[in-house]
Amino acid sequence: MPLDRSPEADRARLIEIIKTRSFQQGREVKLASGRTSTFYFNMKPTVLDAQGGWIIANLILDQIEKEKVRWIGGLEMGAVPIASAVAAVSPLRGRPISAFFVRKQVKDHGTRSLVEGLAPGESLKGEPVIIVEDVTTTGGSALKAVEAVRAEGGEIARVITLVDRLEGAEEAFRAAGLRFTPLLTLDDFR
Repeated sequence: MPLDRSPEADRARLIEIIKTRSFQQGREVKLASGRTSTFYFNMKPTVLDAQGGWIIANLILDQIEKEKVRWIGGLEMGAVPIASAVAAVSPLRGRPISAFFVRKQVKDHGTRSLVEGLAPGESLKGEPVIIVEDVTTTGGSALKAVEAVRAEGGEIARVITLVDRLEGAEEAFRAAGLRFTPLLTLDDFR
């Protein structure tokens, strides 16, 4: 993809890619939040698609271009390819941002750390951090990542999701004192 790009065109193209690769409508499915819905997003095919990953990384970098952050990540598994794409594209924009992820639970071997991706001697302490998520319903997954990052001394600059299902996440983040930015919402797919 060319480096001369338009965020508006990227957003429109991302909606097309998601509709083709990641969106299902009609059949009722159970969501990670425990709720059920007839609208389902499996974002992995979009995020792991070359064009989809590129667009997502650039749209997130557009959102955070004025923020002084060195770290981006979130809860495994959904945040891992998003944070990795941003980390890979960020040097092309002149501001390298490193990725990390938060485990859902501590392993019983190795470092026994919830936060992975930091080299020996690196720390999130005092660092502004962006939390990312693929699809947000109630915000529970992102809030778990927020809790783990804060336990490591990190400061949450913002939570960014690819798609907000509009089912209470914005309110949950506001109540937790967190800035929240969805790239898209369910309304973009109705």
